[in-house]
Amino acid sequence: MKNEKTYVFVPGGWHGGWAYDPITTQLEQSGKKCISLTLPGLEVQPEVQNRIINLDTHIQFVIDILVKEDINNVILCGHSYAGLVITGVADKIPERIHALVYIDAYIPKDGDSCWSLTSEVYRHRFVAGAGDDGFTVAVPAGSDDRRRPHPLATFMQTLHLNGNYERISNRAFIYLSGWEQSPFVKQYEDLKDSRDWIVETIHCGHNVMRECPDKLVEVLCRLEV
Repeated sequence: MKNEKTYVFVPGGWHGGWAYDPITTQLEQSGKKCISLTLPGLEVQPEVQNRIINLDTHIQFVIDILVKEDINNVILCGHSYAGLVITGVADKIPERIHALVYIDAYIPKDGDSCWSLTSEVYRHRFVAGAGDDGFTVAVPAGSDDRRRPHPLATFMQTLHLNGNYERISNRAFIYLSGWEQSPFVKQYEDLKDSRDWIVETIHCGHNVMRECPDKLVEVLCRLEV
């Protein structure tokens, strides 16, 4: 179908496309088209140990897939760190993007980086986590052994935008209100009364895909306008 929309999911730090499995399974069962991506350097079994992976690498990776597969009418969803990635993608190929969905994700402007937007808690985590090899940030404590050390440069590099991303009028921020030390509280406060954004709240921890997949699917379906 010419106007069929495709959900494209980009994971946050340390995670791969597998993080969205509980979401894509439900959406596909209801007839939605979904793609979940694993960004370079975050593969469960990386074929090549490439240490030169930065934010531009991740943005271009997503662009290349959308262009190669000729995917249009994209509902581009990013979790956490991936807010920078989806903004960068939309700035380069806005004509392919139907909507931008920030799932407890950073919403950057030109000149921002994950480092500049995040909290002191996470800056400390980035620095401490990079102590092993200086190139990647170690996986935080947790139970999922599929997570991988995250390329440090992707957190540090400044995002350069020319303003094309602002052509995307369908923009949503999903605020996850049930965890301490969230760096997204101020972002929520700034956006909650905006006429330019759809703002939804789910009361759960940062990993909504694991904790409240049904609620996230419900919100995503409402956003398919």
